[in-house]
Amino acid sequence: MKTRVQRSQSSMGKRRAPELYRAPFPLYTVKIHPQTGLIITAGGGGASKTGIKNAMHFLSLDLVGGVHSATLLHTHETDTRATMCMSLGGDVIAAGQDANCSLMRFSHLTAKQAKKPAAKDGAGDKGAARKRGRKGQNGDGGGGGDVAQTKEDSPQMLVEDVGAVQADLSSQDPCVKCVRFSADLTLLLSGGADGYVRVWEFPSLKEKFSFRAHKDELEDIDISPDNKHIVTVGRDFECSVWSGDQLAVGLCWHENMPQITEKMYRYKSCRFAKVEDQKDALRLYTVQIPHKRDRKPPPCYITKWDGRVFLPLLTKPCGNEVICCLAVSDSGTFLGLGMVTGSVAIYIAFSLQKLYYIQESHGIVVTDLTFLPDAPKSKAVKGNNEVVMLSVAVDSRCQVHAVSNRRSFPLWLVLFFCGLMVVGVILLLQSLFPAFI
Repeated sequence: MKTRVQRSQSSMGKRRAPELYRAPFPLYTVKIHPQTGLIITAGGGGASKTGIKNAMHFLSLDLVGGVHSATLLHTHETDTRATMCMSLGGDVIAAGQDANCSLMRFSHLTAKQAKKPAAKDGAGDKGAARKRGRKGQNGDGGGGGDVAQTKEDSPQMLVEDVGAVQADLSSQDPCVKCVRFSADLTLLLSGGADGYVRVWEFPSLKEKFSFRAHKDELEDIDISPDNKHIVTVGRDFECSVWSGDQLAVGLCWHENMPQITEKMYRYKSCRFAKVEDQKDALRLYTVQIPHKRDRKPPPCYITKWDGRVFLPLLTKPCGNEVICCLAVSDSGTFLGLGMVTGSVAIYIAFSLQKLYYIQESHGIVVTDLTFLPDAPKSKAVKGNNEVVMLSVAVDSRCQVHAVSNRRSFPLWLVLFFCGLMVVGVILLLQSLFPAFI
């Protein structure tokens, strides 16, 4: 039967966010599919023979009585390859696994579809996927294959491998650090430990071009919505903007901060984001962390850039905990930050002000964050919240972070009460001083 995990709250110790789900392996990445609302999270123990499996988990997200809960629908094992990073392009998952970027297509199947003749003989990848489900390998015993026989209308998952490309050519410990689909799903970008950016045509996976973006390994990568610019972050202290494979500009976030010396900080993350209510505006957000940790640690910083001309608009400190991941909401209104200490925060993108913060919510390094998409499937589970974000960490937990709608009053109502106050003051003065008017 299905495995259902209710959110829980730690009764002792430090405050923690509600736990949505706990996997039987370390979690490194999480995404929410906008069209179906599915949560896809992945990780594992890697190639080492520790007994920890490598897999992707597909979960549904529900809101029951104001409480978020997750249902494990399917487990897709990835052999000896742990998925370290992930990007969604429609119904295709691009997963960074060791030296490769592996692509998988997933789809929902009803129980009736799962019982078609092609599934009975177990031939091919489709049969194998369902066989694995019947073996009860979905988390702690539940599996899609078992449910298909007991619940007629329950959704099932089919995951098929559709291709893989070698995306890192490092001679030692090759690792794909970041993958990203372009907004129009015509390009797939990858970056790894060898410092190279490789751009692939999608869905053909033909290499369009590649270039060495950094002397050291890449930390993060993103592409503008119009595909004109690629932004890369490396461990070599550089954050670079590229037009195709040509360097357009190298960013410098501390030009007007003389107290910040060269190589005192390095870039960690980068994300493009749109601006709410400004159709043609574009922003780029970067995170800067100290290169060396002192006994009294200096603060980390967030910088907001004009995403068209790449000039810094605002820089603000964001605490002394080292940031390890960054996420941006679909509307561009909120930023999510995860820290190596396990802390999680949500900031308002416009002002870079902290809106939400839980110290050491995970208690260990946060590996990825994702916001609930601005999609019809997500409205039902958003509830009475302004924003909902998920976080995963090496502690195998997936937590939910929700910020309730902030109370606000319409402008006309504020003006109305101001008018009443003015009239009230005038009448009071008139009664106290008859000759006032």
